[in-house]
Amino acid sequence: MYALIDCNNFYVSCERVFQPKWQGKPVVVLSNNDGCVISRSEEAKALGIGMAVPEFKIRPLLKEHNVGVFSSNYPLYGDLSARMMETMRMFTPNVEVYSIDEAFLDFTGVAVDNYHNLGLEMRSRAWKWLSLPICVGIAPTRVLSKAANRIAKKFQEKTEGVYVIDTEDKRIKALKWLKIGDVWGIGYRTARKLKTMNVVTAHDFIQPWMEPWIKREMGVVGLRLKSELEGRSVLGPEPIDVDKKSIATTRSFPKQLTDYDLIRERVSTFATVTAEKLRKQGSCCHTVIVMLVADKHSIDNAKYHYSRAMTLPFPTNSALTISNAAIQLLKSLIDSTDTILFKKAGVIVTELIPEDSKQFNLFLDEDPKHLALMKAMDHVNRKMGERMIRLGTQAKKTWDMKQNMLSNGYTTNFGKLLTIKCEE
Repeated sequence: MYALIDCNNFYVSCERVFQPKWQGKPVVVLSNNDGCVISRSEEAKALGIGMAVPEFKIRPLLKEHNVGVFSSNYPLYGDLSARMMETMRMFTPNVEVYSIDEAFLDFTGVAVDNYHNLGLEMRSRAWKWLSLPICVGIAPTRVLSKAANRIAKKFQEKTEGVYVIDTEDKRIKALKWLKIGDVWGIGYRTARKLKTMNVVTAHDFIQPWMEPWIKREMGVVGLRLKSELEGRSVLGPEPIDVDKKSIATTRSFPKQLTDYDLIRERVSTFATVTAEKLRKQGSCCHTVIVMLVADKHSIDNAKYHYSRAMTLPFPTNSALTISNAAIQLLKSLIDSTDTILFKKAGVIVTELIPEDSKQFNLFLDEDPKHLALMKAMDHVNRKMGERMIRLGTQAKKTWDMKQNMLSNGYTTNFGKLLTIKCEE
């Protein structure tokens, strides 16, 4: 049996953990630079606040209903996610993290007397230890556990947030209820094609007459999906690509810019962050790419995306080397684009190789002092706080990302821990 645990309205729930006054009240969390709504409480959904709607469009509605608005606090969310996954590993060591708020638990080889009671215990522990509300779906396959979780979330009062598909009748009932567009693995275009064939539920999808179409249009993936819905587990754990093939750091600017010095600080910062990610996964890069994006609605030129690439003579994960390369590329881009206003920039590194497989160049290689310097920087930054040591090109920080409603780093920053006053 497999269980899918899913935290309800995860970003909002994380904000409520340390600010319980917002329990039962409408709350939304905004994207980078306080742009769009990316998480909503049930109370906010009831007010008609849609997903991905720009904040400025609903500002009067937010004020009218006293909606709690928060900037996205990703370090906090990531830390609480890690704590939740570790809590789930107390029930089974086979935990497959699917996203920041979802995980599959494989109970193969684990003796369980009552799966519904187990799901209730999982919910209780997540709430008692972390104050995070979760729903649990349990079934013989991963795809069916997704469906069970959807039922648990949809009918929380009736199911107590836990639903178990452990009989054939429950499986058929669930498939007849589940819309084809809500089946895990069915994309929008495929769902649209299926609806034209009068396939509107997951139960319609597994009918024998559908098999030739599935094989022709969806191939092996579709046949595996059909088997999973029929109760036969054929999907193994998702391969975790720890070592990425490329790494990118991109951000939008709070305002459109054309000044080289202002953009340089951001590009240098992006390059430093990218180098840090390289070192974290134990990789080096051969190629550095810098991109600039203009607002296509405010320029006459049809081209609004600009980029330059540089192949380095040696692989590196040094922030100094990557930042210097990125600044050279930026200068050539700014010189060629004249007075175009840019709204976004980014640094991408590709052609990655393992750090321990690095080939040295006899005549042209990186300063060996860089390795010791990067290790020292990483050590100090981990101990003292995020990126306390910066390069000279970052010394004059031109701006922070717009986060006017940012909550504290309650679990990620010692300087922002909650203070509790005890009085006799």
